[in-house]
Amino acid sequence: MQSQETPTLKAEARNLNFFYGQMQALKKINMPVYDKKVTALIGPSGCGKSTYLRSFNRMHDLYPGNRYEGEIRNTNLLAADVDPIEVRMRVGMVFQKPNPFPKSIFENVAYGLRVRGENNRRVLDDKVERALRDAAIWEEVKDRLPEQAPNLSGGQQQRLCIARALATDPELLLFDEPTSALDPIATAAIEELIHDLKKRVTILIVTHNMQQAARVSDYTAYMFLGEMIEFGKTDEIFIKPKDKRTEDYITGRMG
Repeated sequence: MQSQETPTLKAEARNLNFFYGQMQALKKINMPVYDKKVTALIGPSGCGKSTYLRSFNRMHDLYPGNRYEGEIRNTNLLAADVDPIEVRMRVGMVFQKPNPFPKSIFENVAYGLRVRGENNRRVLDDKVERALRDAAIWEEVKDRLPEQAPNLSGGQQQRLCIARALATDPELLLFDEPTSALDPIATAAIEELIHDLKKRVTILIVTHNMQQAARVSDYTAYMFLGEMIEFGKTDEIFIKPKDKRTEDYITGRMG
C-alpha cells in the first residue's frame, strides 16, 4: 500500500506534553506527520489518542486549566502568538458522532467561510459545492441545500461534517473515530472517502478498529498511558511490530 519514495514532512510533534490541570495526559510525544498520507492512532481507551489528536487544532484551548509543553511544528501550532481560530481553519476536525449545526445544509458547509469574513454569494456557492463534491455527498443534497442538516441520515450527516471541514481548504484533517456511530455501509463510504481525500489533504485518524487502521492508513502510531510506544509504516506495525506491547494490543492479548 505504501510507496517507496521518502514522504514529505507535513507536521511534527516534538517533546509534546499535555496537562489537564495537574494530570499529565501526554508524555514527551515525538511523531512525524507525513504530507498527503493517512496516519492512524491506535491504543486502548484512555491512552491519550484523542487528547493528542485535539492538540493539533488547539481544541484544548477552549477549556481553562489545560496546558501544553513542547511543540507541534512546522510553524509551531502551540505558540502563544498563533491564533487558535486560524489554526482550526487550517486543521479541520471530524468527530465521533456527526454534529451538524442546526442550520441548513448550505449554511453548515459555509460556516467556516463566513467566520473568515467571506460573504460573496458566488464564492460561497462555488466553495460549498466543491466541498460537498469532495465529501462525496453533492449528488444526494444538491436539490436540498436549504433543508435543515439534522434531517439527513447519520452517514450523510458525517459526510456533511467532512464537507464543512473541507470548505476552508485545510492542510490537515483530524478524524476522531469517525465511523464508530455508523452502520457498515456508511462506514465503508467514509473509508473510501478517506482514501480519496489523502490525494489532497493530510489525515490523522483515531480508531479503535484494527481492521480499519490497516485498511485506511499508510502509517500507524500505537499509544499507551500517554506515551508513544511505536510509530511506523502500517504494514510493518501490523505484521512485525518492534515492541511487545504493540504486538499484544494488535493481537488482542491486551485491550
